[in-house]
Amino acid sequence: MLIIDADPVKSKQDSAEDSNPSLASSSLQRQPPPTFEESIADHVLHFPQDDGLNFAQEGGEEPPAFAPYDAHFFTSRSGDTISHDSHLNDDGEALYRFLLSQASTPPTIILRCQGSHNETHTRMVHSHRNGHTEMKTEQYTERITDFDFCIDVGQHIFGEPTHWSYADSTPAYRGRMYQEVGISEEKRKAQKSERKAAKAWDIERTRRGFPPWIGSDYAWREDQPYVMQANGVLRSSWTLRQWADDYCASRKYLKEFNYQKVAYGWNFEAVRVAAISVVNSTHYRGDLSVQFETSQNVVSVRSHNHLSRALSNRWIKFLLFLTLIYPFIWLFKRFHSRGGGRWDVCGGAYALKRVEQTKKRSAPDAHAESPFRDVFETVDATAQGSSLAEPPGRRTKVVGMREGEWFRQWEGTIRRAVQNRLQDKQPLTMPDDHPAHQALVLDGY
Repeated sequence: MLIIDADPVKSKQDSAEDSNPSLASSSLQRQPPPTFEESIADHVLHFPQDDGLNFAQEGGEEPPAFAPYDAHFFTSRSGDTISHDSHLNDDGEALYRFLLSQASTPPTIILRCQGSHNETHTRMVHSHRNGHTEMKTEQYTERITDFDFCIDVGQHIFGEPTHWSYADSTPAYRGRMYQEVGISEEKRKAQKSERKAAKAWDIERTRRGFPPWIGSDYAWREDQPYVMQANGVLRSSWTLRQWADDYCASRKYLKEFNYQKVAYGWNFEAVRVAAISVVNSTHYRGDLSVQFETSQNVVSVRSHNHLSRALSNRWIKFLLFLTLIYPFIWLFKRFHSRGGGRWDVCGGAYALKRVEQTKKRSAPDAHAESPFRDVFETVDATAQGSSLAEPPGRRTKVVGMREGEWFRQWEGTIRRAVQNRLQDKQPLTMPDDHPAHQALVLDGY
């Protein structure tokens, strides 16, 4: 430690003040206390860098920086993400973080249009009987594919996913091999009528494009668009983290936790019917199939033992069927207390279109003095492109591409693809009448 001598002039003043106490007291009253910056800049005490002073806490060095866990997983043939990582089966926080990271990848949604017909042909068949060659005719039926193409709809998904969970009263897999209602000690096996009603509503909800957090008790009305917002989406009494902890606490031998990815916002059934009408307008009379197909929509975490890994391999599972071993595995999984368990209670919702609330504009109304104010408000709402009436005291707007806009862009492409007998395994991403990128850069195009 180094001590530096003070200024000699100040030393004389200090000695004078010491000899005259009244002068010292008056000088103390006149001088204000030092500021914080002056206290820091004080050079009386100087700590060299090599003194080896260490103010670290006892117990060792600083903790290392946090690093996210990189779990092992693979992608199945259908595009689902499957993991047998041991750490995800023991640590609820790691499982929760893994689900959040996988939720950043949206599902794949395509509209597939297929047309085919049967053709009956006649052919000559040679047969040998008693050393003689005979010829006879026979008829056979052949399946002819007229067109087979698909359109990428998932590219219009926008925004971050909304994490949702089933309500406690909804039948779902909550740790056993059958559907239950309730949580914790109040869980009970769902009745057949409850399961049937929940399945029927799930099909209807998917067809109409409702968010997964809307239950069957909801009566859809066009004057209530704000239910499409992400408010109250965690219907369960438990959070996603609590369900992850519940899965990791289970000691079942063949357990699995499934995270479902659901797209919502469009009336998928209305789009499908509209596409069928376009195909029929080309006078096509074959067997027609127009369906929405979803892939890469499941994240499944399963036990890390050898039997669970073997069951995830479809070829090994097929051999177990042939050798009649799989029925015994199914019985063990279904009825043994340490057998199997499923958790299908939560997932992520991905919006193609949603209705959001906006603040009410405080600007003065231009039609406040007009006796036709209601008419002007209706015209203004129509001009904004929204056919949904606003609830009282709220202003809403439609975010994302609406299904009508999308269909207007693709209607001609669907018609020409049917007429030209298009067969393509790669999804179409742009309408055929959309200008090429090279043409957009031309001056005056």
